[in-house]
Amino acid sequence: MTKTPLADRIRPKTLDEFVGQKHLVGRGGIIKKLIKSDQLPSMIFWGPPGSGKTTLAQVIANTTKSHFSSNSAVSTTLADVRKIVQEAKERLEAYHQKTIFFLDEIHRFNKAQQDAFLPHVEKGTIILIGATTENPSFEVIGPLLSRSRVFVLNQLNPEELKEIVDRGLKELKAKIEPDAFDFVIQASNGDARVSLNAIEIASSLIKTNQKITVQLIKDVFQKQSLLYDRMGDEHYNTISAFIKSMRASDPDAALYYLARMVEAGEDPLFIARRMVIFASEDIGMAQPTAMVVANEVFRACDAIGYPECAINLAHGVVYLAKAPKDRSAYNGLRSAQKDVKEHGNLPIPLEILNAPTKLMEELGYGKGYEPYPENKSLLPKKLKGKKYYHGK
Repeated sequence: MTKTPLADRIRPKTLDEFVGQKHLVGRGGIIKKLIKSDQLPSMIFWGPPGSGKTTLAQVIANTTKSHFSSNSAVSTTLADVRKIVQEAKERLEAYHQKTIFFLDEIHRFNKAQQDAFLPHVEKGTIILIGATTENPSFEVIGPLLSRSRVFVLNQLNPEELKEIVDRGLKELKAKIEPDAFDFVIQASNGDARVSLNAIEIASSLIKTNQKITVQLIKDVFQKQSLLYDRMGDEHYNTISAFIKSMRASDPDAALYYLARMVEAGEDPLFIARRMVIFASEDIGMAQPTAMVVANEVFRACDAIGYPECAINLAHGVVYLAKAPKDRSAYNGLRSAQKDVKEHGNLPIPLEILNAPTKLMEELGYGKGYEPYPENKSLLPKKLKGKKYYHGK
C-alpha cells in the first residue's frame, strides 16, 4: 500500500482540476491571464492553512512547463538558496526552461535571507512564489514585496471542501455516512489538508465495505486535536506567561519566559509582534512611546535575526514590563465594538457628513457643523452622550 499522503495523491495538475480561488484562477482570473500572456511575475501567496498555496504553485509550474523547486523557510539556508539559483541559471541557459522557486513560510526568513533573492528575482533567473499565513506587509521586506505580486487566497468554502473530500473518498475507495461527511466539512474549518487527513485516517481504521461513521470521524478529530494540544501547550502557555509577567510589571519573570521561548527557537517576530500589541493594549496612553519602542524591536528582529536579536527582545521586554499601564484605549475600543455589533451601522449625524453636491447640501448634509465643538457628542443619535474612553 502506498505511503504517499492522500493530499499528494489527489493533488491537481491543471488549473481546471484546481478547486477554489476562482477570483485568481477562474474565468477572467488574474493568474490565468498572466499564464496565458507568458508574463508570470514573482508572487506572494497569502492565505490560511489548507487553502491551496502549495498546490497552486505546482499547478502554475506544470501549466507553464517550468521546473518546480519547493523548499520551506524553516529548513532552507542561504547556501541552499544559492545552489537553487545557480541550477536555475544553468537550466535557463542550457534548456531555456524557467524555474519556479516555491518557498513555504517565507515570513520565517529574516531580512538578510530575503535580500538574497532580490537580484535573481530582478534578473528573472527565478520566479519566486512565497507562501505565508502572515500579512506580507509586515513579514516580507519592502524591496522584495515591490518586485512581487501579492495574491490573497481565501479560506475554502463548504462546497469546495465537499468536492475535495469526494475526490479523496474515490481515491481511497471508501464510503462514508452522510452525517459523517457533513461533520468532516464542518470540523475542517476550510482546511483541505485537515479534511483529507481525517478521512484517510478513518478509512485505515475500518474493514473493507464498512462505512466511515460519524463517531469514528469524531474520534479521529479528537485524537488530532489532542495531539496538537500536546505539541502546542508549551507554546501557548509560555507566551501567555510572558504577556502576563509584563502586565504585572515583573521584568524578571518576563525575561525568564522570553529566554524559554528563545532557547526553544520560537520565531522572534512572533514574540515581537505580541510586544507591539501589548504596547497599545496594556500600556497605551500611560506611556505612548512604548509603541515606538515595540515597533523598533520588531524591526530590529526582522533585520538582524537570531541569535543577536534576542538582545533587542530583552531590551524591549524590560522597557514594557517597567512601563506604567493603562488599558483605557483598549477597553474603549472593545466597548465601542460591542455597540457596533449590537446596533449595526447607525445613521451618522448629518452635520458631520460632507456635502459635495447641491442636493446633499439641501438635504442637510454638513448643516451646523463646527470644527472644534466643546462638550458635544458626535455619536449617532441612539448613542448620544455615551462614553467609551475613560482615561485622563
